[in-house]
Order: sequence, then structure tokens, then C-alpha cells
Amino acid sequence: MASVVRLSCVCRRGFKPLFYQSTLLPRPLAIPHKYQEQPHLLTARIHASQALYGPGSKAASLHWTAERVLSILLLSMGPVAYFNPGPVIDYSLAAALTLHGHWGLGQVLTDYVHGESKIKAAKASLFLLSTVTFAGLCYFNYNDVGICKAVALLWSK
Repeated sequence: MASVVRLSCVCRRGFKPLFYQSTLLPRPLAIPHKYQEQPHLLTARIHASQALYGPGSKAASLHWTAERVLSILLLSMGPVAYFNPGPVIDYSLAAALTLHGHWGLGQVLTDYVHGESKIKAAKASLFLLSTVTFAGLCYFNYNDVGICKAVALLWSK
């Protein structure tokens, strides 16, 4: 009981002790006094990436869903490419792998590149890299054995 009385003394000084709160999970362990009077939590102020779409837009949600669908599609294309290699699968793999890489590197750029001119240059470089990658894979599919047979040849030796 004495510890609860001591904790109440500490609470008046601007710190919320861990075990004196009603719930433990939604709140951070220590909040500086200047943030206690604000209506939102300290953890709610941390953002993982910039908001590229306006409020109420479903574009971000649709993009997230498309990324997950593409990942599942890539998982299913592996066995199909192994058992039934052909030009359709080769070009589908070229498009899916390029798009998957483009979206993944785009997220890295969103998280780590800051400054308006740097962002524009990084995005232009990413589009150039994705275009060259897709063109190179299509060239390889058209003029050589294709992605599926190339992987099979690598595994056979």
C-alpha cells in the first residue's frame, strides 16, 4: 500500500508509473510531462511513411491489396513455371517480378529519401531501373531460352 501512495506522489510530478495505470498495452511506458496534456498518445505521432493520398482516399488500401495479391501470385507462379514452362509464363514472370521489385524499392525510397529534389531524382531513377529491367527480361525471353528454362538449366548443372 505504501508503494501506491509513493506512486501517487510521483504522478503529481509529471510521470505516470507503469503499474498505476488502468491498462498497460495501449500506452507507452514513459511519457514526458509536456506530452501528457495533449489529447493524443505519444506513440500516435510516429508515422512509417508519408501520406501520398488525400484523406478518405482508398488508393493506398487498394495499393496494399494489390501488393499482397501480386506476392501470392508470384508464389503460385513458381510451381506453374516448373511444371509448365512457356512464353506466357516467361512474360508473366517478367512483368510480375519487375512490378514486385518496383513497388518494394518504391517503399524503400519513401522511407529513406527525404527532400523534394532528392525524391524526384530517386523516383525517376526507379522508373528508369524498372523500365530497363522489364525490357531486359523481355529481350531475354524473346532472344534466348526464357526465364523458366534458364532457371531449369541453372538447377540441372
